[in-house]
Amino acid sequence: MENQRERREWIKIVGATENNLKNVSLELPKGKIVLFTGVSGSGKSSLCIDTLAAESRRELNSTFPSFVQQFLPHYGRPNVERIENLPVTIVIDQKKPAANNRSTVGTYTDIAPLIRLLYSRIGEPFIGYSDSFSYNHPSGKCPKCDGIGTVTDLDIHKLVDFNKCLNDEDVIHFPTFTTGAWRWKRYAYSGLFDLNKKIKDYSDEELQLFLYSSQIRLKNPPSNWPKSAKFEGMYPRMYRSIITTKEGKRQKKVLDTMISTFTCPECKGTRVNERVRSCKING
Repeated sequence: MENQRERREWIKIVGATENNLKNVSLELPKGKIVLFTGVSGSGKSSLCIDTLAAESRRELNSTFPSFVQQFLPHYGRPNVERIENLPVTIVIDQKKPAANNRSTVGTYTDIAPLIRLLYSRIGEPFIGYSDSFSYNHPSGKCPKCDGIGTVTDLDIHKLVDFNKCLNDEDVIHFPTFTTGAWRWKRYAYSGLFDLNKKIKDYSDEELQLFLYSSQIRLKNPPSNWPKSAKFEGMYPRMYRSIITTKEGKRQKKVLDTMISTFTCPECKGTRVNERVRSCKING
């Protein structure tokens, strides 16, 4: 029994002749990372993709009823004498997936929906259907990190020189906020601040407006204020239009001097909210 168990821990390939393989026989350990290396044309893809993966796909498809099989891709039998102890194989294409900080191996291989479905059926306590377990869904994502798993902390004192006033050069240390730039004008032309007053001397109300105000329409804006524009504080403006956008990626070197990124303290990187985390399978 022990010898049989040990043999099942290996994938055994006998007589592989697919493409340019010359009667290759070998054993691969399960539960290990196995790397195939070699020059172009040495048979790496022929063994991994055209032999192992092809046979796994063929065997998996054969487990479905004939009615279902007609809708599945057809995989022919690879040129190999036999393969023993072959598990289900998942092939991840070598093409680079689209850049998206919400993508994971689970979403890319479609395993994530199956896990969500599993928890929605047998997880305890019952908290909802499968969408409730998604970090991309409002009912499932962590409110602190918005389902990303990490949070960024902006050091406002590295972005804004509190010893300067809005009329000074380089009061805001970001390219599109430099003195005279259009984003700088959203603060200088708002009529809310004394342009010759140092930021550190702002009243609590002025500082709250300058740093934290959500988007608001000005009641009596100056004549040089754009009619359709809204005023927004530095913090929400940076997060909304810079840090989380393509512009933030282009200005990464600048942002790296003023922001730090770390695992979300609320969800501990799981990306889902407390309600979802309370649902468990066998504890």
